[in-house]
Amino acid sequence: MRVAAIIPAYNEAERIGKVIAAVEKVDEVDEIVVVSDGSTDGTAAAAASAGSKVKVVELSTNMGKGAALLAGVQATTADLLVFLDADLLGLQPHHVRELLRPVLSGETEMAMAVFSGGRLATDLAQKIAPFLSGQRALTRRLLERIPALSVSRFGVEVALTQYVHEQGIAVRRVPWRDVTHVMKEEKLGFTKGFQARLKMYWEILRSLRLPRGRG
Repeated sequence: MRVAAIIPAYNEAERIGKVIAAVEKVDEVDEIVVVSDGSTDGTAAAAASAGSKVKVVELSTNMGKGAALLAGVQATTADLLVFLDADLLGLQPHHVRELLRPVLSGETEMAMAVFSGGRLATDLAQKIAPFLSGQRALTRRLLERIPALSVSRFGVEVALTQYVHEQGIAVRRVPWRDVTHVMKEEKLGFTKGFQARLKMYWEILRSLRLPRGRG
């Protein structure tokens, strides 16, 4: 079974190299598809030079996370997909292997990582709403049954979670100790970061009202 890691990235030139370095060491991952979502800071170049397994897809404008993930999926023929954020902190190869294991073994069609022991803010957010986790391993077959992925934007995690819930598909939660990510307020400053966070939550709520198909 061929495995591809898909990493949507918007202006993550300073951080994406460390994420790629961890994934590169995972033998189970055959290719790493980085989708530069209209980045203006050299994200694509930084990704291309970060590892031998990397394939870079560049979107001319910022399309949002859902569209970037879809572009990554379309750029690979892999049977198993791993979605990872580009701003992860503390990611190690064993984290990726642990996330992959239940899907590779056929135990489940999707597994999601839940931060633990990283930072209070991100740990708490995932305990309250674990369905927001962007770190997932899933079969391509499952993903192709999910409707409205390309327009979900940041609600893609909710779209995935809601679909498997509706279909009665068991999802394995995998604790990721000592992993966290950079918060929007840290990237953009408090005011712009807070506004971006509100926009993200709005898109998540909007995605909950999208029509759902049956697989």
